[in-house]
Amino acid sequence: MQKLIATLFVAVLFLPQAAIHAQPYPSRPLRFVIPFGPGSATDTLARIAGQDLSLSLGQPVVVVPKPGADGALSALDVKRSTADGYTFLFGTNSPLAVVPNIRKEPPYDVMADFTPVTFLGDNTFFIVVHPSVPVKSITELVAHAKSNPKALNYPSGNTYALVATALFAMNNGIAMHSVPYKSEPDAMPDLLSGRMHLMFGTPTSVLAHAKEGRLRILATTLNERSPLMPDVPSFPETGQAKFPIGPWFALVGPAGLPRELVARMNKEMVAVLGKPSVKELMLKQGFMAKSSTPEALTTYMKEQLAIWKTALKVAGVEPQ
Repeated sequence: MQKLIATLFVAVLFLPQAAIHAQPYPSRPLRFVIPFGPGSATDTLARIAGQDLSLSLGQPVVVVPKPGADGALSALDVKRSTADGYTFLFGTNSPLAVVPNIRKEPPYDVMADFTPVTFLGDNTFFIVVHPSVPVKSITELVAHAKSNPKALNYPSGNTYALVATALFAMNNGIAMHSVPYKSEPDAMPDLLSGRMHLMFGTPTSVLAHAKEGRLRILATTLNERSPLMPDVPSFPETGQAKFPIGPWFALVGPAGLPRELVARMNKEMVAVLGKPSVKELMLKQGFMAKSSTPEALTTYMKEQLAIWKTALKVAGVEPQ
């Protein structure tokens, strides 16, 4: 009896400590690590989603830009994080499908080092040129590039832009000069000054400048017209072949994320992405919000790894 009383006494002493460790999730701010810099489309979208998510969770969602290395730096940050449900990669096809295919020694294994949570959606890209380039259509752009081999410079601030432009050049038998940039916002000053001549750009970066006449939009890479610019033709409408790749977003956590936390975050994010107000704000960025189950995202990510492997090879991008 004395031993029982002593045991109960010790248990009572530790009740406050146990209560601390049993605090409901989440009990502190969450981190959304993003692969591109402040002002990028990813940054804007993560902040839109994070704001509504913070309201439902009762905790702030901090957006942490980790640009560089095609998004690998952001992915490595999440890979090395504790699997406690407080750090997620608000990622794109760059770190999740491209990096493993363009590195001879990939810095991580996408399917082994991360826990899929939910698909987030697809993004729109527009093909724009500086007004100094004497073209007003894709057909004229191709003709101009053929008459002036390697005279046109284009920035590659993300891997989609790099591969998409390379595929466009190859499909049309033209040669242009690629100039690497850390991110899309970093490339904008040179595009606006005319040092860069064309770009496959996100609405966040190019639409405002196009409306002011500082850039000229020729087409959208979508297979249908964008609701953001309904007067701009889609790629197939210009006579171009459909692209086998497209920019997409997904939310993943580090490997080993507990099943109950995956389910909780999936439920919360599905609710956020389903809100009309969130959809409208994201659509203004050219982003079509779409959610999924963790299992569906797992299947999709596996498929995209294979698709991007083929696209990179076709575009002549060799692993480095």
